[in-house]
Amino acid sequence: MGTMSRNNYDIIVIGGGHAGIESSIVASKMGAKTLLVTILVEQIGACSCNPAVGGLAKGHLVKEIDALGGVMGKITDRCGIQFRTLNASKGPAVRGSRAQIDMDAYKNTMKNLILNTPNLDIRQEMVTSLIVNENKDSVIGLQSDIGHCYYGKKIILTTGTFLNGKVHIGEFITEYGRMGEPSAKQLGDNLKQLGLDVGRLKTGTCPRIKASSIDFSKLEIHNGDTPLPFFSSKPLEVKKQLPCYVTYTNKKTHHIITQNLHKAPMFSGQIESIGPRYCPSIEDKINRFRDKERHQLFIEPQTEEATEYYINGLTTSLPFNVQEEIVHSIQGLENAQIVRYGYAIEYDYVNPIDLSKTLETKKIKNLYLAGQINGTTGYEEAAAQGLYAGINAVLALKEQPPFILQRNEAYLGVLIDDLTTKGTKEPYRMFTSRAEYRLLLREDNAIFRLFEYAYKFGLIDKSQYSNIKTEQEHIKSCLEYLNNTYITPNVKNLEKLEYLQEEKINDKTSLISIVGRKSFNKEKLKKLDRQFEHLNDRVLEQILIESKYATYIKKAQHSIMDAEEMLSIKIPQNFNYKGISGLSLEVVEKLSQFTPNNLLEASQISGITPASLDILRLYIHMYQKKYC
Repeated sequence: MGTMSRNNYDIIVIGGGHAGIESSIVASKMGAKTLLVTILVEQIGACSCNPAVGGLAKGHLVKEIDALGGVMGKITDRCGIQFRTLNASKGPAVRGSRAQIDMDAYKNTMKNLILNTPNLDIRQEMVTSLIVNENKDSVIGLQSDIGHCYYGKKIILTTGTFLNGKVHIGEFITEYGRMGEPSAKQLGDNLKQLGLDVGRLKTGTCPRIKASSIDFSKLEIHNGDTPLPFFSSKPLEVKKQLPCYVTYTNKKTHHIITQNLHKAPMFSGQIESIGPRYCPSIEDKINRFRDKERHQLFIEPQTEEATEYYINGLTTSLPFNVQEEIVHSIQGLENAQIVRYGYAIEYDYVNPIDLSKTLETKKIKNLYLAGQINGTTGYEEAAAQGLYAGINAVLALKEQPPFILQRNEAYLGVLIDDLTTKGTKEPYRMFTSRAEYRLLLREDNAIFRLFEYAYKFGLIDKSQYSNIKTEQEHIKSCLEYLNNTYITPNVKNLEKLEYLQEEKINDKTSLISIVGRKSFNKEKLKKLDRQFEHLNDRVLEQILIESKYATYIKKAQHSIMDAEEMLSIKIPQNFNYKGISGLSLEVVEKLSQFTPNNLLEASQISGITPASLDILRLYIHMYQKKYC
C-alpha cells in the first residue's frame, strides 16, 4: 500500500472504544497504514458500563473475535478477576462464558497494546466533520477540532454513545458522550448533513459504591468457576479470583422508586428515545413488573484492588438524592457511599439498513460504521463489528472479495445479517435465540469454524493454523470411525462396556450412540479405543459433543443445505420488482428498499412470505432465460 505522508492513510478509525480497537488493530495486522483518532487516549478501551466481558451469546461473540485474530478475548483473560460459565447445567449451545474484569487494567492494557502496534498511529483529537468528494458520494478524509485534516482511503466510524450524546440524571442534563467526557456534537450534525438516516437511542448505567461502606456480611457470596473458562485459544496465567455478591431490592426500594417515577427522565418525557428492552432501568422494571416483590442485584468489583463496586441490575437516571435513598434501602448497602451516580445517555445512531453486508454505508462509499452507531448495545457486539469492518475495509483496499459470514457460520454472521436486513428501533443485543443454527455455533467450536478465515487474512500464524487443522482432522476421522463402527452384544463387547461402567446393549449398536450417552466422558473415551488415548482435551470435548447431538446436528446441516440452495439463486442487479404479478405492494416496497443479493437474503426480510419467494424464484428464472 506504499509510503504515505504524515496525514495520508489507508484506513482511519474514529473512536477508541471496543469497536475502534478491533478495527484499528486488525487493519494494521493486515498491512494497512492505519490511524486511530480518539477524544482521550487514556480512555481507549474504557468500559462505560459494567466491569465484565461475555455472557449468554456475548461469550460466543468474544470467542469468535478471538478465533479471527481479535484481541478482546486475550485481554479479558489477562485482566479477568472472576470467570464463570453461565447456563453450565444446560447444553453446550446455550452456555456462555463471562468474566469480571479489572476495568482499569483492561483499559491500560488495551491502550498500551494500541500504542505498541506496528503500522498504527494514534491522535488525540475530536473529529468535527468528514471530508467528502465533489459528488458527496464518497468519503476521503476528516477534519478535527484543532484544524487538522487527515485523508484516508477507507474510514471506519466507531463513535459509541458520543454522537450528540446527552447525559440525564433527574432534571440534570449535560452534553456528554460518557459522563465527564465531551459529546461529539459537530460530527453528529455532519452525518445528518451528509444524508445518513440518523435516529436517537438511549442506554444507561448503574451507581458505583465505595467498598469500605458495604456490609458484605449481609450479602450472598458468588465465587467463580474452577477450572476457569478462558476466552482465548491461548490462555494466559491468571491472577487471583475475586468473589461477586448478591442482594435484592425490596418493598421499601420499590416504594421509593414508585413515588419518584415522575422524576425519572424516561417517564417525565425528558427522554423520548428508546432504551434497551433486555437491560431496562430499575424504574422501568418496577413499573413493568409491579407484582414482583424483589429484583436480584449483583455487587461486582471494578478492579483487582476491589475498592469500588458496581451494582449490576440497578441502572437508573433518577435524581441524585433519590439514588441515595434507593441504595440505602437495600440490604448490605444501608450505609453505602455512592462514588459515581447512575445515569441515562441519549445518542445518535445510523439506521443499519443503510449499510451493506460489509458494514460500508450504501449512500457514502468508503465509509464503514461499527458498534453502537449501528444501533447495538454491549462491548462484545461492538468489538465484533469493529473486527468485521476492519477486515472488510482492508479487503476492499486490496480489491479482494468481501468477508461475508453467513448465519450458519457464526454469531457474527447473525449479528450483521440482523442489522443490515431487519434494522433496529431499539438497542440491539445478541441472544442465542437469534441464531437458528445455534447447535452448530457453539462457544467450544468457534476456533474450528473460523480459523481458515483468520489464516487467509494473515491474522494467525502458520504454526497455530497447522495445530488447529491437525485437531480438526482428528475430530473428523474419529467421528467417522464412531459413525461407521458397530458393535454387537457379544461377550467381549459386554465386558468392555462393564469395564467402562456403561449400560449393556441388546442389539447391534453404533459406537457414536454409546459415546453420545450422557454418562460418557473424556476418560471413558480414552479407554474406548487406542486412537483416543493421546488426543488433547479440546479434541475430546468436540468428539463428545458432536456424538451427543449427532442427530440434531444432521438436521441442522440439512437445513443449511436448503438455505445454501436459496443462496445460490442470485437476484440480478437493478432487478425491477414492480409489476410482478402476485407480489403485494408491501413486499415490492421492502424488496426495493433492502435490495437483497439472493433469494436467501430476501427470505430473511420481515414480511416476505414463502409464497412471495416462490413467485420471485419463477420471475428470476424467467429473467435469466431472457437476458443471460
